[in-house]
Amino acid sequence: MTLPRSDGPLFIVLNAGSGSQDAAQTQAQIAALLDEAGRKHRFLPANGGGILAAAQQAVALAREQQGVVVAAGGDGTINAVAQATIAAGLPFAVLPQGTFNYFGRAHGISQDTAEAVHALLGATLRPVQAGLVNDRLFLVNASLGLYPKLLEDRELYKQQLGRSRLVAMLAGLVTLLREARQLDLCIEQDGEELCLRTPTLFVGNNRLQMEQIGIAEAPALSAGRLVAIMLRPIGSLRMLGLLLRGALGRLGDADTVTSFSLRSLTVRTRRPRRIKVATDGEVFHMNTPLQFRVAPQPLLLMAPGEADRLEPA
Repeated sequence: MTLPRSDGPLFIVLNAGSGSQDAAQTQAQIAALLDEAGRKHRFLPANGGGILAAAQQAVALAREQQGVVVAAGGDGTINAVAQATIAAGLPFAVLPQGTFNYFGRAHGISQDTAEAVHALLGATLRPVQAGLVNDRLFLVNASLGLYPKLLEDRELYKQQLGRSRLVAMLAGLVTLLREARQLDLCIEQDGEELCLRTPTLFVGNNRLQMEQIGIAEAPALSAGRLVAIMLRPIGSLRMLGLLLRGALGRLGDADTVTSFSLRSLTVRTRRPRRIKVATDGEVFHMNTPLQFRVAPQPLLLMAPGEADRLEPA
């Protein structure tokens, strides 16, 4: 495929949160580094529901001026900006600012703002795989059942205790101890259908995340496939055991865990209804049936050059 130019002006969608001083300092730091390098740029600060509108504006400007759309934020912000960018076939860049930053880490992009800006200035375009659930894009994972509930609880704890990986882990423990609901699903793959009960269905598109929790099918993500994980119905204590296994990189060894790779997967509930689905850390209501698949066109990522690329960790 013929790749577009990657040396045009940068249109930066910055997750400004609630207008915090940290966001203002981050914008000032990025601007100073880009000014010093002589790279044209424009910020489009936004928060909450305004991020998608800012992303659409960035796409329109980048299309007009042969520029690059940049997402400065966590995985949720990156997802929203990528959703607006991928269909336009424009270059897409990331300046990670979130808690986990699985997308940036998987592609060797530093979580240090100055290092990430330096890498962006020397980056080259590389097509990377995206996933879809119905028409919604995901770069890291998409899920239903227990995981969306965990994300909602985590957000409540973050509002009270602040954003950190420790707070995220605490919220996860509380959710696992009290959440016992099961999903009745029928899943169809390659013409075969299986009906089952499970507390969660998780579909991954990030090799780093799959490797860190110990899923054997992780390499399939480099071969144009996604990876699904399902759990058998189990109690809270055994669920905590699975959490520990995941932290130790051994989740795939558990006899209550099923994982497999796929190109597409259709998921139906007993009757068509709206269901909570999480994509890259954000929770939405979607109509069933759900179809998980690899996006037909890749995201054109501004990937760090060899000298600037970090080992995924």
